[in-house]
Amino acid sequence: MGNEAILPFDPKSFLSQPGSERSISKYLKGQVVFAQGDPVNAVFYICKGKINVTVLSEEGRQAVVAVLGAGDFFGEGCLAGQLWRTATAHALMDSMIVRLGRAAMIRALHDKPAFSCQFMSHLMARNIRIEEDLIDQLLNSSEKRLARRLLLLSNFAEKAGPEPVIDKISQELLAQMIGTTRSRVNFFMNKFRRLGFIDYKDDRDDGIHIHNSLRNVVLHE
Repeated sequence: MGNEAILPFDPKSFLSQPGSERSISKYLKGQVVFAQGDPVNAVFYICKGKINVTVLSEEGRQAVVAVLGAGDFFGEGCLAGQLWRTATAHALMDSMIVRLGRAAMIRALHDKPAFSCQFMSHLMARNIRIEEDLIDQLLNSSEKRLARRLLLLSNFAEKAGPEPVIDKISQELLAQMIGTTRSRVNFFMNKFRRLGFIDYKDDRDDGIHIHNSLRNVVLHE
């Protein structure tokens, strides 16, 4: 690999290269990127926005597998021989997504060491996040899981300056994310707002303001 610097993946530069298996598209809030059962033929990269990944059981039960943001890859099952999508991915907000065809992705991993290193870092970070989510689900209360999920959605640790705001998200979806009921989410959201951990208006769609004090719920049961 020599002394080549590990540079951030630049989707505009990558897409400007010759090849028909690269594209960038805007997905509106709620729009499906791919659906469970679709053929697997590409990897996706989030330039801007957030993507919700869900699975649906034969009994009709839906669960949230992951919520991904800018800088994340998803749909990489095609690189491991997966034939059909095992989950559905849709935009939680207006998003810009790069689509990398399987062949183009494999060539990039082979020919571009910096890109390959960045992708491996993504996979390792994803694995760590999955472990953290599993521990959270097994050991923590629903109140603590909700606080952690709100902080993750706001990318709180990555923010500098003003406290972050996340797009208004339904309590039903939050319940699916943390494995509890909508009524429990409603109870804790009202509690968080009453204690000054978060702020939002029921009759307005100007987002949920996440305050630094919400971390106290995660740090202390």
